Amino acid sequence: MIAELELQTAGNSQLTQPTTTVASLENVNKNYEAVRALRDVNFEVRSGEIVALLGPNGAGKTTAVQLFLGLMPPNSGKVRVFGADPTNPENRMRTGAMLQVGRVPETLRVREHIDLFSSYYQKRLQLAQVLAAAGLEKLSDRKFGELSGGQKQRVLFALAICGDPDLLFLDEPTVGLDVEARRMLWDEIRRMVCRGKTVLLTTHYLQEADALADRIAVINQGEIIAQGTPAEIKAQTRGKKIRCITSISLGTIRQFPGVEEVREDREAVQIRADEAEPILRELLSRDPNLSGLEVTSAGLEEAFLALTAESKDANNGSGLN
Repeated sequence: MIAELELQTAGNSQLTQPTTTVASLENVNKNYEAVRALRDVNFEVRSGEIVALLGPNGAGKTTAVQLFLGLMPPNSGKVRVFGADPTNPENRMRTGAMLQVGRVPETLRVREHIDLFSSYYQKRLQLAQVLAAAGLEKLSDRKFGELSGGQKQRVLFALAICGDPDLLFLDEPTVGLDVEARRMLWDEIRRMVCRGKTVLLTTHYLQEADALADRIAVINQGEIIAQGTPAEIKAQTRGKKIRCITSISLGTIRQFPGVEEVREDREAVQIRADEAEPILRELLSRDPNLSGLEVTSAGLEEAFLALTAESKDANNGSGLN
């Protein structure tokens, strides 16, 4: 059984620890016929923080977001947004969402979409603010159907923020975006949080979660298996990664004491070990021409893979599927 991490002050965007719970799942179960999407989940989002919900495909991330948005009810347990039912009209006026399944008419122009969505909200941002936040100033007169995939993602982001929401749900928001557009969206999310907003983010880009999130929750097979700051999650996996160019064979390196994994990485070799120093001494003693040496600590990817693998093994051992 994987113990959940004690939540501590996050370091990416907050100087003080948020205290107010703005959204929560309390002992929530959600089934799709015979499939258990969420299993007795307890999870909360606190004011003024960015929370990243990470998990493999089918882990339950999108189901959790849809429950928060009131798009479906749980089979059991409580879902609360701003202390009330998520379908409460007042709550919906304070909530924005960008979903993977988002679809809008292809023939309307970008500014027409924003004007239409903004009209649903009493408190809303000016058109120029929304266009600037999503990097759409030069595309405002283009029809949605004429846009590239990444440009369409930016429009969907604009529609999610046009009502100036206090709570924003972003489900895989940067899929299809190039590096520049992704960084721009990250900066805008940070600016929103600095204005007191709260963001729940689901993503498969672990670098994105590491860069943005004050807190990370890992979900697998419908269960929250770990929570904590990015540093706390990464601390769950000890070890070092060594990358170098060497003439020593993979088979020989695998025999070094302390080596856990060896694989080719283009022209180089990548080694994972609990401690780097003994491996480095062995490598250098056997190959004086070794080059391109890099040593790094285990990152969020390694921690994520280890946590989800451990969770899968535990569920298989208990007969869950």
